[in-house]
Amino acid sequence: MLIKKGVVMSIKDLEWKTGKKEELCKCALFDLVSVERFSTDGRKGNFVEVDGKDWIVAIPWFRNKDGVPYFVMEEQFRHGSATVTREFPAGLVERGEEALGAAKRELLEETGLEGDFSLLGNVNPNSAFMANRQSFFFVENLRKVKGQSLDENEQIDVVEVPVAEAVRDMGTGLYDNGIMMMALGFFLRLAEKRPELREVTK
Repeated sequence: MLIKKGVVMSIKDLEWKTGKKEELCKCALFDLVSVERFSTDGRKGNFVEVDGKDWIVAIPWFRNKDGVPYFVMEEQFRHGSATVTREFPAGLVERGEEALGAAKRELLEETGLEGDFSLLGNVNPNSAFMANRQSFFFVENLRKVKGQSLDENEQIDVVEVPVAEAVRDMGTGLYDNGIMMMALGFFLRLAEKRPELREVTK
């Protein structure tokens, strides 16, 4: 329950009903849509919504010969920020795909790796104006099966990063992608149940 101006409100009281939708712009990666909505206290508004494909993030994990836990990550130029960032492998869920199939495909295309996948969570990346979903997968027992198979305009350098370094530096420098913070949060929750994922073994 929420307290506002001395009145007890339920979550249902805060929900807005959806009316008409109108496509404003159709783009390569997403559509811009105007959505009519009505509040429970009688207000009406039109809101812009980004309607796009669902996304996936794969979090590939392994332990090196010295027992140190590592992530497989990628460095690439991001055109939105016009900077090079370090990220987990990620991509779009294409039409007709399930999230798991997309995660396996993207990991194989971008790194040449296969592995055992576990779903960690599925969230809305920004509920203020986005309608899609983002799935996060932990990947272990990695196997190198081929080279990269990148799209025409992809240029990706695959790097091995100690888990401790990624946890320490996430949100700074090269680690400047907010969705990767979400991914790391899911990993850290998993590591609470499996502390060996962050521990160095002999």
